[in-house]
Amino acid sequence: MPPRERVTQIVEIDGFQRGNQVILSWQMPARNASKGSTLNISRADIYRLAEPATGPLEMSEEEFANRSTLIAAMPITDADFALKTITYKDQLQFAGQAARLRYAVRFVNASGQKAGFSNSLIIEPTSKIAASPTALSAEATQEAVKLTWEPPTANVDGSTPVSILGYYVYRSNSQTEPAKLLNRSPITGTSFDDEFFEFGKEYFYFVRAVSIGTKAEPVESSESNVVKFSPLDNFPPSAPTAITVAASPTTIAIFFAVNPEKDIAGYKIYRSTDKDLDKPKWQLLTPEPLKTNTFQDTRVESGKTYFYYITAIDIKGNVSIESEVVSETVP
Repeated sequence: MPPRERVTQIVEIDGFQRGNQVILSWQMPARNASKGSTLNISRADIYRLAEPATGPLEMSEEEFANRSTLIAAMPITDADFALKTITYKDQLQFAGQAARLRYAVRFVNASGQKAGFSNSLIIEPTSKIAASPTALSAEATQEAVKLTWEPPTANVDGSTPVSILGYYVYRSNSQTEPAKLLNRSPITGTSFDDEFFEFGKEYFYFVRAVSIGTKAEPVESSESNVVKFSPLDNFPPSAPTAITVAASPTTIAIFFAVNPEKDIAGYKIYRSTDKDLDKPKWQLLTPEPLKTNTFQDTRVESGKTYFYYITAIDIKGNVSIESEVVSETVP
């Protein structure tokens, strides 16, 4: 006979408080057993026990089963095995809330047969957690995506003053991708500059307030509103600077400083023998943008004076204003 397929029946749960919720999570087995098997998982029962903080930490499975309350029965489908990690959010009620909460999970098959309990997760929730930040907005500049938001006005239980250390800022590339924390330590202000971005890409941002938990650990609020933002590059580069010219009988050499912008595609150099000629009528010497910060003008005549100005262009086609006008006379 072939070996019988078996799956892990007892899971390890983890969890934490975020705002006015306790978020539980656990890893699903690699796959479910065949339908009709006593090992086939059809739901996950979630239990909670409210107890005083002074009560003993050790508790037998039998005592927990007798004293705890079933707070949710989550159906389990094949899609949940594909997700691998399952989460459950328990909404806290702070009026009369017990000082300590103990959670456990166990699987149940279609016949109602129950597996053993998971480990016990013990959490001491606090009501002095800041509510969510609000009115998050985003604005693009040449250097950064500037985020601003409004601070919470109360804690999750409605009390004041607000217990807040600062804020964490998160960003993801899609609504389904896990968000990444952009700042390692809480921001004390209500603005943040995301300098590590790319024009034209789509980003999703949200902010959480950070408070102090019962054991001096940081506890985050729920998310602010999520902002979907795609920064567009419509910012022209700065005008080229530090232009110098040097003449020889056959050439005028032009030198200038490299622009500070990271997306410069090149430079355009314009020339005229009449300084007062309208700028749009000056001769373009570089039909293709110049990739370097030097240029040799060899189409010059001895004794003539030539005037030049330069513009910078970026990869999106944004063009700077004109640089200062410089001149040189060919010997």
